[in-house]
Amino acid sequence: MAGIEEIRSERLKKLSLLKEGGRNPYPNKIPRQYSLEEIRSNFSKLEEQKKDISIAGRVVAVRGQGAIQFVVLHDGTGKFQAVLKKDTLGEEEMSFFGTVIDAGDFISVTGELFITQRGEESILVKSWVMGTKSLRALPEKWHGLEDEDEKLRKRYLDIMQDDELRELFVKKSKFWNAIRSFMLNEGFLEVETPVLENTTGGADARPFKTHHNALDLDVFLRISCGELWQKRLMVAGYNKVFEIGRIFRNEGISPEHAQDYTQLEFYWGYANYEDGMELVERMYKHVATVAFGTLEFTIGNFTVDLSKPWERYDYGETIKKFTDIDIATATLDDIEGALKRLRVEYDKKNWNRVRAIDTLWKYCRKKLSGPGFLINVPVEMSPLAKLSKDGKTVEQFQPIIAGSEVGKGYSELNDPIDQAARFQAQQDMRDAGDDEAQMYDHDFVEALEQGMPPTCGFGVSERLFAFLANKPIREAQLFPLMRPK
Repeated sequence: MAGIEEIRSERLKKLSLLKEGGRNPYPNKIPRQYSLEEIRSNFSKLEEQKKDISIAGRVVAVRGQGAIQFVVLHDGTGKFQAVLKKDTLGEEEMSFFGTVIDAGDFISVTGELFITQRGEESILVKSWVMGTKSLRALPEKWHGLEDEDEKLRKRYLDIMQDDELRELFVKKSKFWNAIRSFMLNEGFLEVETPVLENTTGGADARPFKTHHNALDLDVFLRISCGELWQKRLMVAGYNKVFEIGRIFRNEGISPEHAQDYTQLEFYWGYANYEDGMELVERMYKHVATVAFGTLEFTIGNFTVDLSKPWERYDYGETIKKFTDIDIATATLDDIEGALKRLRVEYDKKNWNRVRAIDTLWKYCRKKLSGPGFLINVPVEMSPLAKLSKDGKTVEQFQPIIAGSEVGKGYSELNDPIDQAARFQAQQDMRDAGDDEAQMYDHDFVEALEQGMPPTCGFGVSERLFAFLANKPIREAQLFPLMRPK
């Protein structure tokens, strides 16, 4: 089998032959009247017209030689066969085509539609034009791009050859369009908020840091989709706002976590977390139906039916059910003992009681198939949510699907004094070395002192799409960040 450089060298020679023959190997446009999908859908009607038409695409297969050649074209919408005959094209042109064309090239062909003796819908080529001369061979259908990292690194080749993968990203586009249309139909205003921030907020996460040269100051890439900015818009008088945008978290890679990804966040004035749960359940069902055409999914070892009544999972009761630990009274030593008994591994960097409880919860949630909502989270676990009537938990809700949290919302905290105290508690944790704790945002507290109406907020990332598609999140991204070779 010829090596990569040998193949490239041969193709460079063919490139020279094209130029010597007066053929532009890289024209700015080539004849194309119909997509290949349009040809397939309207073949009978177009064939009856007995007129020459022009189609174009990438050559994905060439067979035959001498007096007849069969070429399969692919243009991203479908495949179609072109037939070249010596008595139609002429011996010289037929020979030239056979000499310079390789699988991977883009060409345009013009001719008349017909059906071959084997019943294959085809076009009889009367002329052809080079669109792009490829210098590298396509991967073999069965033996190319078997390495998973190489697939992600050369995504364009993987998508080119994998129709199922191509369709995955069509579904992802439908997913976000369905969310956007749902929010707009519910009367929400789409907004854009800053990506560069002086103070990160809205999540517990380690941010990316960069330097703003014009202002000569260090700034952070946002870790939420404008949570504290959108709440300022509640103060300003907007009642329903949302943003779909990119967020960035300088954290580890896992099947469920990426460092930069797309997220939706909405904020709804004069609504609480109960209203949010009703809206989110309807949204998830709508989006699943539009993007996937079903409400039933197989995700890992779980079978999930979104049409079933959504359960409510109490945070403390669920942990006690699966671990026999009462987090209301348990000490850090008690929790560590339970984690050891359950054989749960954890990193003790930035370790404290809050992190320990969260680790215990993550063990428990893997046993919940959903669909449902996690509620009654302890106040120390969620510094931005409104306190419940019991004074110990917050009005927070998180959709639970297939053992994972796929979204988070709450009745937003609008008491500026309470918010300041919680920010200070987070800042104390940060000063003690917890670089995922939230920063104290003095400007936001000042905005709250102007008065923010009762508000429900919610956020969900593209991890929901990856879950419904039953894919690790990196495989559900077009171009995930990869370490250079």
